[in-house]
Amino acid sequence: MSQIPEPDETPQGPAYEGRLLVRPEDEVVDQGAGFDLTTLLSRRHVLSALGLGAGALALAACSGGSSGGSGSSASAGTTTATTAGEIPEETNGPYPADGTNGVTVLDESGIVRSDITSSLEGGTVAEGVPLSFTFTLTDLSADGATLEGAALYLWQCDAAGRYSMYSEGVEDETYLRGIQVADADGALTFSTIVPACYTGRWPHLHFEVYPDADSATSAENAIATSQVAFPEDVLADIYALDAYAGSTENLAQVSLDTDNVFSDGHELEMATLTGDTSSGFVGSLAVAIDPTTEAGVTGGGGGGAGGGGEPPSGGAGGTPPSRDDG
Repeated sequence: MSQIPEPDETPQGPAYEGRLLVRPEDEVVDQGAGFDLTTLLSRRHVLSALGLGAGALALAACSGGSSGGSGSSASAGTTTATTAGEIPEETNGPYPADGTNGVTVLDESGIVRSDITSSLEGGTVAEGVPLSFTFTLTDLSADGATLEGAALYLWQCDAAGRYSMYSEGVEDETYLRGIQVADADGALTFSTIVPACYTGRWPHLHFEVYPDADSATSAENAIATSQVAFPEDVLADIYALDAYAGSTENLAQVSLDTDNVFSDGHELEMATLTGDTSSGFVGSLAVAIDPTTEAGVTGGGGGGAGGGGEPPSGGAGGTPPSRDDG
């Protein structure tokens, strides 16, 4: 039987993997669903430590256990988010390539893939700090059961703030776009890079969730459209690199409180991120969805008023809506 993980003692109190325990008097495996879903332990490791099956973990995930607040970091480079509640519906922005703004990549051969750093059919590879990012999907309408078989389409800008298929110079590229299908744990992982910070927007990823891979051909079929925010404490070292020229200056001009998407609340969209610029980063986000509610796909202007969206190297290509929420 696997040993129960032991917490570390820090000046702020007991912690595990750099994260303060929300229930300091209890063991690591008894910290509640929110802690379990966002810890650096995989769900399989949690199950192994508990000696339980997947069904038991699903019950634990929807129990009344405390998930804590937005969390606090016990060490640099690690940030934690709360996971209680449905993922907020956000704009898909002007560069989704999902059929809502001029072009689509969803019907391209090879778009279902885990490594999205290169364009399809062996094209250009996007440079930047490596990022392995895992989404864990759960169904609020089914008592928190995992959304096995659901498909997630992820897209983002590159280290220069450009979006493939739209921005000047990369209109013919398809990198940093891909679809993955959730496994029995509701989990799916992408190999990508940390995105740039371009003018007017906080660093972020875009994603749409579909009932299955077959339906991931049109944005009209999406059951959720949202974005992932990046924790500020890991960005300084990343944006000091030459590949991210301009991002440091752009980040200084925006905050989570002024960003036109995250300013109304970002707790459920804040990624957990750990690593360094040499070895890369590992990130995750728990995404709870209620497929029975209507999920409208908003383009361009859905996250609040204001402009922005210009990448560090200049204006992005394509023909974005009049309000560019990125």
